[in-house]
Amino acid sequence: MSNIKSFTPTISADCVEDLQRRLQNTRWPEAQTTPDWSQGIPLEYTKKVVDHWLHTYDMQRLASRLNAWPNFTTDIDGLSIHFLHIRSSHDDAVPLLLTHGWPGSVVEFLNVIGPLSEPDQHGADDTQAYHLVIPSLPGYGFSGKPTATGWSTQQTAKAWAKLMARLGYDSYFAQGGDWGAIVTSALGIEDPEHCKAIHLNMVVSPPDASAEDLTEEEKSALAGLKFYQDWDSGYSKQQSTRPQTLGYGLVDSPVGQAAWILEKFYQWTDCEGDPQNVINLDELLDNVMMYWVNAAAASSARLYWESFGGALAGRQVEVPTGGTIFPKEIFRTSKRFAQKLYPNIIYWSVKDKGGHFAAFEQPEVYVAEVRACFERV
Repeated sequence: MSNIKSFTPTISADCVEDLQRRLQNTRWPEAQTTPDWSQGIPLEYTKKVVDHWLHTYDMQRLASRLNAWPNFTTDIDGLSIHFLHIRSSHDDAVPLLLTHGWPGSVVEFLNVIGPLSEPDQHGADDTQAYHLVIPSLPGYGFSGKPTATGWSTQQTAKAWAKLMARLGYDSYFAQGGDWGAIVTSALGIEDPEHCKAIHLNMVVSPPDASAEDLTEEEKSALAGLKFYQDWDSGYSKQQSTRPQTLGYGLVDSPVGQAAWILEKFYQWTDCEGDPQNVINLDELLDNVMMYWVNAAAASSARLYWESFGGALAGRQVEVPTGGTIFPKEIFRTSKRFAQKLYPNIIYWSVKDKGGHFAAFEQPEVYVAEVRACFERV
């Protein structure tokens, strides 16, 4: 395990003081002209979030939660990568690599670490134990920020393969959603000798609108894709074309950064109108803090610039693959269309509740799906 260093995530007093000052001095826009979220996150809602952030939220909460688990950094291809590494007490546990996306972070997985690594302590069989490796994407959280082009999802997958080898894992499983699903898929392409199976909670292989025998499920998925393209994809166009320009505003304004992220939790969670119905506000702010503390708005957005349009380049993922489809996912598909990209599907499940941030908003369901998939390998 050379070049692996123990790491303690910290939030300095200066950082907290600066954040509080900026929150207090926010210059607010006028309210939206609609009574809902159709123009973006409402002013009244945002003010309540900021009031909680400033007056109630524990500014050291994120550091405390992260440091409850072993944190490390390692240099891969010239970039410092932060990751959590939780060894199960069960020696026969299987290594499992979990990858987040945008606007998420390793915070998404904190509530599933216990059940996945020590299942017998959470009402499950100890044969379903995993050694967990949970890295922060390049430019995200406490990982380093690339200073040159090239850190696409494909390059990240190659780095993850090096990370698992460096940790001494000759074979492993991998799981992800959002960009994590793309990185995980790329990992199945780049490292099939060691990556024995993958599970995705966002399967990016949309239905073919020209097919004549579309099911109701597929028609719904296409309608969801059209809504995303018409009303919900502006952030991705900005981040994939001008991430640097966006960064000036979000790195300078904590309210801007929080609004940019929380609007997606409203839109992409199965929350019935308020993301706090499924994820409590402190946890939502923990995730926002991963971006704010590390000034990661531009560096995280750059993954879109690097990867949009050619993430998998049409290559098939031939390792055993599982997919779980949640109704509020951004992109949904059916098994038959997914098989065009993933010909070796060993597990497929369609849920009636849940959204984009599976481990975050439906941790028990997420754990059950991961177990159900990988026990088939």
